[in-house]
Amino acid sequence: MIRVKVSGVAIDPVTKGFVVILKDEAGKRWLPIWIGPYEAKMISLALEKIKPIRPLPHDLIKNILDSIGVIITRIVICNIKQNTYFASIRLKSDHVEKEIDARPSDAIALALRINAPIYVTEDVLNKASTDKIVLEDEKEIKLAKLREKMQKAVEAENYEEAAKLRDQIRSLEKKK
Repeated sequence: MIRVKVSGVAIDPVTKGFVVILKDEAGKRWLPIWIGPYEAKMISLALEKIKPIRPLPHDLIKNILDSIGVIITRIVICNIKQNTYFASIRLKSDHVEKEIDARPSDAIALALRINAPIYVTEDVLNKASTDKIVLEDEKEIKLAKLREKMQKAVEAENYEEAAKLRDQIRSLEKKK
C-alpha cells in the first residue's frame, strides 16, 4: 500500500464534474477520483479546516466514534471496478480491529477530519494513476479553490474579500 495525501478538489474541465486528487508522498503518481458535488464540498471544508456551526454528517460520524472510543486507524482505496472505486475504513476499539466498506469520497472526508492516514493499493495505482497532472490541470485546481472561496465570501457578505479573490481568478485565467 502507498500512502497518499489529498492534493485538492477540482472541477474536471471536460465533464464539469468534481475530482478529488490524491498524490503519493513523492508527488510522482496522482490518482484522480470523480466525486459528487456534496462530497466535494465536504472534502473541501475539511481541507480548509472550516468548522460548521452544526455538525454535518462526516462531523457527526467523527463525534460518535470519538464518544464511544473508536479510532480510525487508516483509510484504504482498495479496488476499482468498471470506473467505480472502493474503499475501506479500518476501525479499532478495545484492541479489536474491524474493516468497514465505504465510498472513497466519504472515507476521505472522514479521514481529513480525524487526520487518519490514507492509503491506495498498488493495484489501484497501477490501474488508475497518472504520472502527474499537467500544469493546466494544476491551474484548474487552483481556480476551483479560488472560486469556492469567493463563493463563501459572497455568502458571508464579505464583498471586499470576494473582490480580491475575483481579481486573483481573473489574473490566473489570463495566464491560460
